[in-house]
Amino acid sequence: MSIHTSVADPTPEQALDSIIGHRFIYTYANGWQYEMYVKNATTIDYRIHTGMVGGRWVKGQEVDLVGLGRGVYKISWNEPTGTSVVVNVVPEDRVLHGTIFFPHWVELDGSKTVLFQNDHLDEMRQFRDQGPTYPIYVVPEFAHITLFEYVGIDDDTVIDTAPADLPAGFADRSN
Repeated sequence: MSIHTSVADPTPEQALDSIIGHRFIYTYANGWQYEMYVKNATTIDYRIHTGMVGGRWVKGQEVDLVGLGRGVYKISWNEPTGTSVVVNVVPEDRVLHGTIFFPHWVELDGSKTVLFQNDHLDEMRQFRDQGPTYPIYVVPEFAHITLFEYVGIDDDTVIDTAPADLPAGFADRSN
């Protein structure tokens, strides 16, 4: 991937092969454990194993995925809940930095989001619209990537069950 940019052409070459089709499990410094599957260049599926909204899982989340430089990626999205997320991933170094922007209603009662979101989209939008939105609860954390594996592109079976229904030790795997 070229890192040469200019004012006229500020976008580095977008070689995304090293992240598309990969699943990674990561644990933030605060102990929250997440799993993300980069399904393709515009979509992720994810599960939250532990943390404030542990047990939540989502399929088909539209994202903005870009390469920032050699082996450095940024994935960002906005959820129907009103939560916004920006995750910077450096697989080779097994490091990730995520910033989650929770609307105040999620901070007050995140349990409302602990479900398979796809079956509750209208409800999530209703909670979002009822608020309160502010103050935004910002959680910026570094994470260690414990598992990084290629599982294929556009595979709906990679994340297809709730975190609680996975085999014991599933999220504890590492490579």
